[in-house]
Amino acid sequence: MNARKHGRGSPGAPASAPAARLLGQAGAGSGSAATAASTPFAALTPDAVLDATEALGLAPDGRLFALNSYENRVYRVGRIDAEPVVLKFYRAGRWSDQQILEEHAFAAELALDEIPVAAPLVLAGTTLHRHHEFRLAAFPLCAGTAPELDQPGARELLGRTLARIHAVGARRRFQYRPTLERTLLGARARARMLHSPLMPDHMRQQYANVSAALVSGIEAAFAGHGAPALIRLHGDCHLGNILWQQRGPLLVDLDDCINGPRIQDLWMFLSGNADEQQGQWAEIAEGYRQFGAIEYRELRLVEPLRAVRMLNHAAWVAERWTDPAFPRAFPWAAEPRFWEGYVGDLMQQCQALEEPPPLIGNL
Repeated sequence: MNARKHGRGSPGAPASAPAARLLGQAGAGSGSAATAASTPFAALTPDAVLDATEALGLAPDGRLFALNSYENRVYRVGRIDAEPVVLKFYRAGRWSDQQILEEHAFAAELALDEIPVAAPLVLAGTTLHRHHEFRLAAFPLCAGTAPELDQPGARELLGRTLARIHAVGARRRFQYRPTLERTLLGARARARMLHSPLMPDHMRQQYANVSAALVSGIEAAFAGHGAPALIRLHGDCHLGNILWQQRGPLLVDLDDCINGPRIQDLWMFLSGNADEQQGQWAEIAEGYRQFGAIEYRELRLVEPLRAVRMLNHAAWVAERWTDPAFPRAFPWAAEPRFWEGYVGDLMQQCQALEEPPPLIGNL
C-alpha cells in the first residue's frame, strides 16, 4: 500500500477503493441494529429487487445488473417498453430519512439549475420509498464514460462544473446532513480502529501514536488559519463518482453530501509531486474562477484532508468487515503486511502536514 491509494500518486485517485467514505457510518445505531448491519442486504435477492421495482410501478422486464457499490446496493433494472432505471437500496442505520431526503433535494436543486447530476425520480409524490425492510430510490440511467482528465480542457471543464455546484451549495446549509468538523476529522475513525480486531496487535501502539499525531495536525490545520466557509458539497468527489458525457462531467452518488469547505470537492483531483499538482490546479482553477473563488487558506487544507480520508477509509473497511461484500472487495485488509504499510503511509502523511504547503495557484 502506498500514497497512490489516497489520491496522491494517480490523478483523482483512490481508484483501488472507489467507494471510500469520508464519513464512515454517520448514522449507525446500536444493539440489534448493529447486529443487522453485519448482513444488511441478506434478504435483497434478485426477486426482491424486481418486486420492489414492480411496487414502484416501473414495470421491470426481468433484466437485472448489479452495479459497483459497497455501502449501499445499486442495480440497473430493465423495463418493459421503457428506458432502464437505476435502483439504489440504502444501508439500514446509516442515514435517517431526513438526511436522505435532504440529499435528494440538493440533487433536484442542482438539476433545476441545469447542472449535470443524477437526481432521483419523483414517483407517487416522493423520491424515497420503502419496500419491506428496505429504503430505496430510483434514478434515471445516465450514460457516460470514465473521465480522462489529461484530455485538453477536461480539468477546466471539471472546475467550472464544480464551481457551479458550489454556487448552489452556498445558498444555504444542510440542516440534517453532517458537517465536516470535530470528530469527522479523524478522531472517531481513530477510536474505532484502535478497537478493531483487524489491526494486528504488533501494530496497534504504532498506529495509536501516529494517528494521534495526525488528528492533532489535522485539527491544528483547520484551526490555524481561521475556519473556512462551509457550504453544501458533493462530499465524496473523485473520478469514480463522475461520468463523462459529450458536454462534460456528470456527478453521480451524492450519498456523502455534507457541509464543508469547497476544497473538499477539489483536492482529490490533485496528484503527483508538487509541480504536477501545480499544473493540475492551474487548469482546474481556470474553470473554477468563472463561477466561484476559493480562499488561499483552503488550499492549505489539501494534505490535512488527505490525512482525514486515509484515517476514515481504513476505519470504514474495518467497521464493515462483517458485511460479506467487504472481505471480497478488500481481501488485503486481513493481512498484517497491509497494516504495516498503512501505518508507514500515515507516518509519511504526518511529515506532509509539517511541510509548508506548495503554492498551487491562486483563485
